[in-house]
Amino acid sequence: MVELKTPGEIEAMNVTGTFVAEVLGDLAQRAEPGVNLLDLEHRARDMVKHRGAESCYWDYAPSFGKGPFRNVICLAVNDAVLHGLPHDYELRDGDLLTMDMAVSIDGWVADSARTVIVGTPRPGDVGRGDVRLVEATERALDEAIAAARLGNRLGDVSAAVGEVASRYGYPVNTEFGGHGLGRTMHEEPHVPNVGRPGRGMPLRAGLTIAIEPWFAAGTDRIVYDPDGWTIRSADGSRTAHSEHTIAITEDGPRILTLTS
Repeated sequence: MVELKTPGEIEAMNVTGTFVAEVLGDLAQRAEPGVNLLDLEHRARDMVKHRGAESCYWDYAPSFGKGPFRNVICLAVNDAVLHGLPHDYELRDGDLLTMDMAVSIDGWVADSARTVIVGTPRPGDVGRGDVRLVEATERALDEAIAAARLGNRLGDVSAAVGEVASRYGYPVNTEFGGHGLGRTMHEEPHVPNVGRPGRGMPLRAGLTIAIEPWFAAGTDRIVYDPDGWTIRSADGSRTAHSEHTIAITEDGPRILTLTS
């Protein structure tokens, strides 16, 4: 069942979203060559604890995972893109680092992700390919958010993601996509990264969803690491992921995961 939020509840989600954006921004500044993923995890833990927030990932145990997730942020590098389990790895110049985080403050959840290039992009066409891949997910997110307005349907949002992927020449995996959220991290509806314009549920004021385009450069197939969590491109190609929590309002889409 889709639960619409009141203006006051959307404001509360915005408080959470602002904090999530602040954490991701802080970690992006710290993500330099030589920094260990576990250092970023511990920094995120400290920020969550200091804010009095509650991680939506800690003890998360979905059917596809291997045991409860005992971290507050997903950190994935290069060909890894989703559910990256923080581990003992020192970042290298040119790595693609994806950070994904969801927390609850006063009972209201926000979820966001971003991919950054550590240090300087790799040289030549290879490095430009990384920049282009990150750009594609960001543009897909922007265009999907623009489509998330009254009078449109959920399929318009999904189609916007798929159309950008097609323009850039990237395949789209359909196993994981966006989702509703509010009191919990995952609510109805599911928000696929491909869709048909004009199809699906009508977008109504008060709907809050996480839109999350993620692409691999060379494939739409995925594989899991032995840790049971980290998802990689099946062909080892580089990956990127962008995500915002938004609210549908009478005045248009409102992004809730931005710094103030």
